[in-house]
Amino acid sequence: MARKIPASGINLFQLIYILKREYEEKSGKQALNLSLGNPDGIPPESIRKLQAKYAADPGFDYHTYAEDNNLHRFAEGMVELHGGIRLEDHDHLSVLPIPGIKTAGALMPLACGMHLPDRARRDTFKIVSNLPAYDVIGTWTDSYLGSQRIAWPLVSEDDMRLNMKRLREAVKQADVKKVDLVYVIRPGNPCAVGASAEEWKELIEWCINNDARLVNDGAYAGLCEPGSHVSLASVACQYKELDWIEMYSVSKSYNDPGARLGALVGSKDFVADFTLIKGNTESGPVPSIMAAYGEFFEDRANAQRELDAQRLLYRKRLDYVIGKLKETGLQQACDTSAGFFTLWRVPKKAFGVELAADARTKDKPAQEAFNRLVIEETGIVGVHFRGPGADGKGEALIRYAVCDDVLAANFKARFEEGLARMKPEY
Repeated sequence: MARKIPASGINLFQLIYILKREYEEKSGKQALNLSLGNPDGIPPESIRKLQAKYAADPGFDYHTYAEDNNLHRFAEGMVELHGGIRLEDHDHLSVLPIPGIKTAGALMPLACGMHLPDRARRDTFKIVSNLPAYDVIGTWTDSYLGSQRIAWPLVSEDDMRLNMKRLREAVKQADVKKVDLVYVIRPGNPCAVGASAEEWKELIEWCINNDARLVNDGAYAGLCEPGSHVSLASVACQYKELDWIEMYSVSKSYNDPGARLGALVGSKDFVADFTLIKGNTESGPVPSIMAAYGEFFEDRANAQRELDAQRLLYRKRLDYVIGKLKETGLQQACDTSAGFFTLWRVPKKAFGVELAADARTKDKPAQEAFNRLVIEETGIVGVHFRGPGADGKGEALIRYAVCDDVLAANFKARFEEGLARMKPEY
C-alpha cells in the first residue's frame, strides 16, 4: 500500500510542538509557551448554562441537523454584535450560521465558481490573499484546488496594514488580467491589526472596478480595541454593487472553539452561492449550541459585557508582554489592536551570537534560527513566520501570543530573566 498524497514536509505548528517538547525533556522545566494561538479559558458561565439548558431540551430542532436553520436568530445577533449592522436595515444582504470559519473559508473559491467545467475555472481562477498569515486559504487554493494565489504582502514598514499600492503591484507582477476573489483576515493572525473605513472603501472600489468578490475572515473582530477597527460589513453594506462576505466566530470572542459555531453576512447572491456549496459539504452547527447563543445575544448589553471582559483580560496580558519585549530591544512588526498576538522583527544577533554564524543556527532561516535559539536559552516558545517583505526578499518575523497566564509570578520571573540575557541587535 502507498500514500496517495505525497508528504510535503513537517507542518510549522508540528515543528513548534517538537521544539517545545525537546526543551522540556532536556531542561526538566516547563516551557514558557507563547506559541499557543487558541484561547486558554472557557466560555462564561451564562453561556454554559444556556448550552446545558438546550442540550437537555427534548425539542427536535435542538438535536437534528441544523443545515441552514438559524435558531433564535443567532446569526442576526452575531452579526449585529461583531459587524455593527442590523440585517433588517439592509434588504440586499443575507446572514447564515456556519460551523466555524476555517471550513467556510476553504469553500469560498468554490462559492465563486472555480470548479465550473464550462468556464475551465481550475486553470483560470485567481485569488489574492495576504502573507504572512495563518494561510489556510493559500493552502486550499494553491495546493488542494489547483488555482493561482497572488500574495498581497503585509510588511512591517506599513504596520502590516492593507496597502493598496502593494496589491496593485502584486497583481501587475503576476501578469493577471482578472482577479476572482480577494480574501483578507482583519484583524489577522499573526498580524493583529484592524482596518479603517478608508482602507475598506479603497479595497471595495478596486473589487467593484475589477469584478472581484471580497471576503474577510473576522475571527478576532469581537476583541478589537475601541476605535482600532471598522468591520467590513459596516462599510460594504453601503455598496449594493459589491459581492462580499464577512465571517465571525464564537471561538475567540467567547473562549469557545469547541462550539464550532460562527456566522457570516454578505451580499445575497454570494451568500446563496456559498449556501449551495455548503449544503454538499456539511450539515450545519450543533443546533443546541446555536440556540444557546441565540438566546444569549438577546441580552445585548450582557453579551457586550462578556466580550469586553475577555478583551480586557488579553489587554492586561498584552501590555505586560509587549512592554517587556520592547524593554529587551525587540522591534514590533505591527501594533496589536485585537486578540492575543504580538509580532516582532527578528534581529541579526541575540544572546551574544550571530544567527547566521553560530553553529546552532547558521543553516536555518533567520526566523526559525531565532526561535530555536530563544527556546534553547530561555524556554520562551514562539511561532516563526516569513513575510514577503517590502522588497520582496522576505522578512523574518516571530509571533508571541498571550494565551497563557503570563501574569503569574513564576512565569514573570523566568520570562524576565530570559529576556535580560537576550540583548537583540538589528
